[in-house]
Amino acid sequence: GRKWTSHSLVLQALPNESGQMRIGFTVTKKTEASAVKRNRIKRRLRAAAADILPLYAAPGHDYVLIGRSQAATRPYDALCG
Repeated sequence: GRKWTSHSLVLQALPNESGQMRIGFTVTKKTEASAVKRNRIKRRLRAAAADILPLYAAPGHDYVLIGRSQAATRPYDALCG
């Protein structure tokens, strides 16, 4: 698989046999203790993935976006870029 890191997220990609693109999101308690803040980060990651992955993602791969604490406060354009 491949891995890409930034200040606000980690993106992991791995080919799969299904031929379909699958996406997963995770934010751990170590990142944010509050469930409300973790859910906010996941919502922002889902929105960014919906805008970016259809343009650049390869079909037949699994993608996992791991949120970091800066994803909650970073501007949306910076999160997508």
